[in-house]
Order: sequence, then C-alpha cells, then structure tokens
Amino acid sequence: MDELTRVREWGTGTAPDGLSDPARAAARARLRTAIDEESRSVAFRGRALSRRLMFRASLAGLSAAAVGVAVVVARGDGEDDSTPRLRTVSATEVLRRAAERTRAQGGDLPVPRDDQYFYTKTYITRTPVKGGRTRTWTDESWMSVDGSKPSLREEHGKVHNDPPLGEHEVRWPPTAYSKLQRLPTDPDKLLDRFRFGQKVSPETDRHAFMEGCMLMMGPRVMPPGLQAAAFEALSKLPRIRLDYDDVDVDGRNAVGVSYPELDWTFLFDRRTYDYLGLRTKGSVPKKVGKDDWVQTGWYWETRTLQNIQVVDRIGQQG
Repeated sequence: MDELTRVREWGTGTAPDGLSDPARAAARARLRTAIDEESRSVAFRGRALSRRLMFRASLAGLSAAAVGVAVVVARGDGEDDSTPRLRTVSATEVLRRAAERTRAQGGDLPVPRDDQYFYTKTYITRTPVKGGRTRTWTDESWMSVDGSKPSLREEHGKVHNDPPLGEHEVRWPPTAYSKLQRLPTDPDKLLDRFRFGQKVSPETDRHAFMEGCMLMMGPRVMPPGLQAAAFEALSKLPRIRLDYDDVDVDGRNAVGVSYPELDWTFLFDRRTYDYLGLRTKGSVPKKVGKDDWVQTGWYWETRTLQNIQVVDRIGQQG
C-alpha cells in the first residue's frame, strides 16, 4: 500500500541504524510535532509538508470504538464452515493472530537491490463522513528502493514525478533492505525502538503506534520476522483498541486496531487475520483568509495494496 515513509532532513550518522544521536533527537522532535498536529486534527498542516517529504502517501485516519467487539474468528481444524463461530476478542489478540498469520505465510518477493524500484498498485476508496458517493482510484507507482533515483508516484489518479533524495535526506522507516535488516525482530526490542528508547508513557506509546503504521505502509520488502515482530510489539501497548467489525475492504470483512488520539487504523481480515491495509480520516482544506484555512469535506479513506513487485525500471510491472 501507499506507505507513509517520512523523509526527514538529517545529517549523516554513523550509528548502527544509520542515525546519529542528534539525528535521533531530531526524529523524536519531528515525530512528536506530527502526533500533536494529528491529535488536534489539523489535517492541513500535514498536507502542507512537502508532498515529497511524505512519500509519498496520503494518510489521515479514523478512530472510535471499543476495547472488544464480536468478531468472526478463525476456526480450528474440523469445524463446520457453515456456522461461523462468534466471540469477543481483544485488539491484543487480533495483533498476535496477525503476527502468527504473517509467519505462516512467509514472503515471496526477492530481496531488492538498492538500485531497483518497488512497483505498487493500490486500490483506494473514499466515502464522505456524512454520506454520499464513494470515489475509488487504482494508483500505480514506482518508488526507488533507496531513494537515489527519481520516482514516479500516482496519487488519486494524478501523476507526480519525485526527484531523488537530497544529500542530507533519509527515509525513516527505511525502505532499503540492508537497513531494514538492522531493525530488531524481537518484539520487546522493536517496541523500544518504536518508542525511540524513551520512558514508557501514553505519549511514547502513541509514538510507537505511529512508527508501526509508518513501517507497515511501505512499500518495502520485510526481512523474515520483522512484520510479525511489529504486530507483536504493538500488541503490547496497553491502550490499543478494536474498531470496525463490519468494514468492507475490497470485498473482505475487516476488523481494525487503533490507538486513542491517533486517526490511523490497521485493518485485518476478521476470519484469517491477513493484514489488509489502513483506514484513515481526512478532509479537504479550504482557504478562508490570507493565512487561515478550515477543514471541509471530511471523508473516510481505505487503502489496500493489490500488488507489489521488485522491478528494474519505471514502467515495468513485474
């Protein structure tokens, strides 16, 4: 799916993960600012960031709901498919089952070279919050694996040509496979990384959930165990909650997992626990004065990654 891969302007670093201590401090400050803005629902400020600095994504989100809801859960061997089994599950259990599903599926994409591209086809639906016609797009994009080459991004049907990263720009979370390999696959260590090594608090937990969203939004090829570790790490957050037991995601019933005060929700197939994508809430900014804007036209948006391939050039589809 169109993943939120924030591109931040940092100095070069020599730490094992490619970030120096000052760079990590800058990351924390920028992440805190982004979360504060998201929490205040100032959607336009997020849009005001350079499109290039965001990859290259449109993201906003949805939050609401309860700790547990009735969900159709996967059956054990030998159970009758004609009678769905209903019971209440927690957000923690959904994420743990999603991690198990990820491990069982494995991966079928080759390890990408830094000079290659991620080709993606993303299906997007957008429905007005107050009801109305649902709009859909199927966007195709080619993103440079390490950012050293120009990328071509289609967003809501409009094509954007993104230049290579600048000398002091890096992607975080990374998309280059060698950098992803440096992330821990132990859930506790990964959660600490998501918190930027800070003391546990509701604020650092929000940071962690946001980092998990950014990691999962890709496009990227995950090293073995990393995606499962991400789901397990987020399952340890005490305030995660279950949402949307009846959301349709490209013909599949989904259940969501979100975090208070963040408008991003992971969506999983409520029978298989396959990761389906993200549901978000956004608006259209309208200028009402010289420097004043208001948010109008609120909508729900769901993004589903229909295809991802590792290719050698823009225009190639696999």
